[in-house]
Amino acid sequence: MSESIRAVERALDVLMCFTSQTPELSMTQISELVGINKSTVHRLLATLEGKRFVERDPTTGAYRLGIRLIQMAFLTMEHNDLRRLATPFLHDLCDQYHENVNLSVLDDTDVVYVDVIESAQRIKLAASPGQRLPAFCTASGKAILAFVPEENVKSILERGMSRYTQNTILSQKAFFENIQEARERGFALSEQEFEEGINAIAAPIYNSNGKPIASVSIAGPAYRLTRERMIEIGSSLVAAASNIAREVELAVNLE
Repeated sequence: MSESIRAVERALDVLMCFTSQTPELSMTQISELVGINKSTVHRLLATLEGKRFVERDPTTGAYRLGIRLIQMAFLTMEHNDLRRLATPFLHDLCDQYHENVNLSVLDDTDVVYVDVIESAQRIKLAASPGQRLPAFCTASGKAILAFVPEENVKSILERGMSRYTQNTILSQKAFFENIQEARERGFALSEQEFEEGINAIAAPIYNSNGKPIASVSIAGPAYRLTRERMIEIGSSLVAAASNIAREVELAVNLE
C-alpha cells in the first residue's frame, strides 16, 4: 500500500471516530480510537481542518465534524433517488396524519435521516436530515432490523445498548421479542424508548430481493401519537412504504 493511500485511510478513520454519542473528541481521544500516534493525528487534523472537514473549538480544543461534510451530505441527499421518489408519499402521510414524517436508512449501528417532512403542529419532534440516532431504540431502526439476519442484529446489539429513557430496551432477549412483534405486524413501534414523551411508528422499504433498504416513520408527542393511534396508522404506513419500494424498483428497471 502506498503512503498516500495509507494517509487517506487514516484521515477517513479519523472522520469515522465521530458519532452521535461522541460528536466532539480531543486529539488524545482520536489518537486512542484510531491507534495512531498524536503527531500523526495532529497533522491529519490540521489538513482536515484546513479543508473544513473538521473544526476545532477554540475554548475546549475539542474537534467536531465541519461544515464541508454537511455541504456534501446535502449534495448527496439532493441527488438521492430514494429521497426523490419517496418525497410525494412522505408529504401525503404528513398531510393525512399531521405529524412529522421521516425517511431513514441504516448505517452501521445507527439510522440516518435522509429526509424529514415537518408537520404544521406547534408541538412536534424536530429532527433534521443527516441526523443519526441509535437503531435499536428507534422505530426507524427497528423496522429495518426486524427484517435482517439475526446474526447481523446481534452484532449491532453487542456493540452497545445504552439507556436513554426508562423505556429503553436493554436486553437482547427483550429486543428480539419486540422486533418479532414488528415482523408480525409489518411495522415497528418505539414508545418513548429514545426520548421521553416521543413515540414513533415505522415500516420498512424493501428492494426487489425483499431486503429492507430504508424505513418510513411517523413521530410525534406520546400524548397525541398513542399506541392505539399508531396501530391505526400502521396499515397506511405499510402501504406508503410499499408504494415507495415500487417506485424505486420501477426507476431501477428503467435505467
